[in-house]
Amino acid sequence: MSYSSMAVRHFTSPKPLADTMESARYPSLEPKITPTSVDAGDQENATPVVGPKTGLTFSHQDALPKLPIPNLEDTCKRYLESLSALQTPREQIESKAAVQDFLKSDGPVLQEKLKNYATSKTSYIEQFWYDSYLNCDSPVVLNLNPFFLLEDDPTPARNNQVTRAASLAVSALAFVRAVRREELPPDNVRGTPLCMYQYSRLFGTARLPTENGCMISQDPNAKHVVVLCRGQFYWFDVLDENNDLIMSEKDIALNLQVIINDAEQTPIHDAAKGALGVLSTENRKVWSGVRDILTKDEGSNNAECLNIVDTALFCLCLDDTEPQSTSELCANMLCGTSEVIRGVQVGTCTNRWYDKLQIIVCKNGSAGINFEHTGVDGHTVLRFASDLYTDTILRFAQTINGQAPSLWATSSPDPSKRDPRSFGNVSTTPRKLEWDMAPELIIALRFAESHLSDLLKQHEFEVLEFNGYGKNFITSMGFSPDAFVQMAFQAAYYGLYGRIENTYEPAMTKFFLHGRTEAIRTVTNECVDFVKTFWGENPPQEKVNALRRATEKHTAMTKVCSKAQGHDRHLYALYCVWQRSFEEAPASSGNDSAEGGSSTFGSSPVENGLDSPKFSPTMSEDGLSTNSYGLRAIRPAPPTPALFSDPGWDKINSTIMSTSNCGNPCLRHFGFGPTSADGFGIGYIIKDDSLSICASSKHRQTARLMYTLESYLFEIRKLLRATNRGATSPRTSRARETEAIAERLQQNESHHRRGRIVRGDPGQIHRGAETPTTDSGEVDDDGMGGCKLLSPLLYIWEKE
Repeated sequence: MSYSSMAVRHFTSPKPLADTMESARYPSLEPKITPTSVDAGDQENATPVVGPKTGLTFSHQDALPKLPIPNLEDTCKRYLESLSALQTPREQIESKAAVQDFLKSDGPVLQEKLKNYATSKTSYIEQFWYDSYLNCDSPVVLNLNPFFLLEDDPTPARNNQVTRAASLAVSALAFVRAVRREELPPDNVRGTPLCMYQYSRLFGTARLPTENGCMISQDPNAKHVVVLCRGQFYWFDVLDENNDLIMSEKDIALNLQVIINDAEQTPIHDAAKGALGVLSTENRKVWSGVRDILTKDEGSNNAECLNIVDTALFCLCLDDTEPQSTSELCANMLCGTSEVIRGVQVGTCTNRWYDKLQIIVCKNGSAGINFEHTGVDGHTVLRFASDLYTDTILRFAQTINGQAPSLWATSSPDPSKRDPRSFGNVSTTPRKLEWDMAPELIIALRFAESHLSDLLKQHEFEVLEFNGYGKNFITSMGFSPDAFVQMAFQAAYYGLYGRIENTYEPAMTKFFLHGRTEAIRTVTNECVDFVKTFWGENPPQEKVNALRRATEKHTAMTKVCSKAQGHDRHLYALYCVWQRSFEEAPASSGNDSAEGGSSTFGSSPVENGLDSPKFSPTMSEDGLSTNSYGLRAIRPAPPTPALFSDPGWDKINSTIMSTSNCGNPCLRHFGFGPTSADGFGIGYIIKDDSLSICASSKHRQTARLMYTLESYLFEIRKLLRATNRGATSPRTSRARETEAIAERLQQNESHHRRGRIVRGDPGQIHRGAETPTTDSGEVDDDGMGGCKLLSPLLYIWEKE
């Protein structure tokens, strides 16, 4: 069917574009859409965009080992160890008894069932973990989707909306081409290759709600992009059948300007009536019902328009806003803004389609990425963001020096030098999707926007751009940067609230086939000892020693988890196997999942920092865990295994601080929403000489936590310098010496009061030599604040 049969608006293309592309000469045919639809219980026949075993990109797939199933006793031992730091002695005794009962009864049986189940699977956890995403009924915005905020283009003149958006779009399409042609070099860590499967799920993919949970649908032949501007939907083709670009950066820029001009001419009331993107922010069951209305008549205008959106390579969101602060900018990338004018929502929150990968560009050129997290983790999207940013710079460099390097093994032929007839049946002129708004759709749209506005008002965001030091200083003191920052979070939280809470951090397991993440439980006995030692009246060296023990423990745990030997994923898989054991119908052999890894329920899905399964599942028709959508009458469940009925199980799966380290020089910030009502979502980037931290919560003193964290970072630096005098650089030795003298004087108060104050001529003081405190304009602690910020922090602690 031709798109021309639908109610889409066809614009007159700018003359330069029409002359170059001659799009009017060729009929616009509907892309041959044969989407691969994958739901929570049917992954076996999922077809990736590209073959998983050929070409450069997937050249190591066959050699990757399968994710190992850990030893049951070892898992239980690690589980109890993680719990011990969060429990009272009495609770520890109860949990130990529950684990012993589990090891003697249900545990070995479930372990054997899991091994049998895994024999024909790519990964023992993949299907279960994938289900935990797709069966989540909550809105994906703020609950599942993370964001990346890119650094500005290093060329200021290119930081306007149209230029930046066109540049990013071309680089994104070059990445698509490299993946589809299998020319993308494999990821590796110190020479060890990583699984590349997730890249085949990044483009042309959409999360679709259904009555029985969500499903993932993919068009492996997608050739078009969808552009959102002021809530309106537009599209145009960008690739040919060989995945070569059919539009240059200039051509795309002209299209985007045409789209912006059209969107600006649409009255806000009319625009609001067609801003269907807000529906993707609804509760998934509600969204499923609305989609049924849109698609009830096969081949209808609404069904075809929705299909165009679902099958697009990605969405390009052009935001009519210029956030004034970094916090506002991060919030815009995560969930958009809410602004009501004359009763109409005109914020950017309606200019999104959260079921797909989105590239977002503000009016001032600030850009970011918001991605649907089901099939991909942060590490994968980080590679995309890194290559995206790098390619924009290299391509601009090539306009200056034709010998500048390229990021890609091969490049698309220059579209302006090709015969337009070689593009095939394409439409390069932008078209606007115009929806048929039935009364029930109008009502659904109004309520969805109201629900979203409420959701946005329930959250707050704060950023800390700490410039005191970063990776270089931390490593010079002999610490792992990630472990050091994790302990900073613990110390800050304890300093503000006076207690320790369960904390989650993901460890990548892409060393294994279809690997995703394992959960690091940051709170250990060593961690608890450190924060209490730090906040106690203890000598500096004792505090530093406690920090070193805590960071060493965290680093050791990270290595264990990276080898897929943590306890979270294993126990969750056993839990899912137990669920299957009492379903009404026999369990199917289980189909391989197209995705695995993190989730937003009981063991956090974050490269984006989301939390993991909440473990309140029921059974679906196919025997896999599901949410309340597809409830069925099932025979009474047998007694819950002791480990899963013990309060410790709920405690370890209730995350208060969900954290994730996702750094690269191309990123300015990274973040996600809180994973519990009383929790924090903390995304952080450790740079050479700074730290970028984005925190979110449901109004839980987020700004105060960031202030406390900043104060701690300065104070711990002071302690490290005091105990590592040899590490002081010559440039700062005088300031350090002055600081040490002042500290020694403060230790003896009577010494300060002894003797007569000598008063000199003020004029002579100003004409004389510089004093240590004014030396060369340098202030305490290298001009970075020293420990002066700690006094308010101590006041906070005393008042709590």
